[in-house]
Amino acid sequence: MIMEFLVHMKVAPIDGGEEREKQLREQEAVRSRELAKQGILSRIWRVPGRRENWGIWRADDCDQLHNAFVSLPLFAYLTITVHPLASHPNDPEVQTRCATEDAAPSAGIAL
Repeated sequence: MIMEFLVHMKVAPIDGGEEREKQLREQEAVRSRELAKQGILSRIWRVPGRRENWGIWRADDCDQLHNAFVSLPLFAYLTITVHPLASHPNDPEVQTRCATEDAAPSAGIAL
């Protein structure tokens, strides 16, 4: 079963000057796209005016999540806070999905 995590990342100042930072950020963008294609990085938002972001990450377990983090080129400069998520009975998406399923006609029943 896939687990979901709300993840906060704060980026510290990067050593090595502007060119090094540019290089790491380009590598980070490539790796982030790869993680998105794998379904691990689901969504990401930046925090305006800060070197921070929040994201929704998905993984089979905490080890897979950790391995995704350490694969990031900026990992050495990140402070990462992970909040595991559990489903909530009042989640509008779950309620909408259940209502749609309840309204769908059952197979083999003519209307």
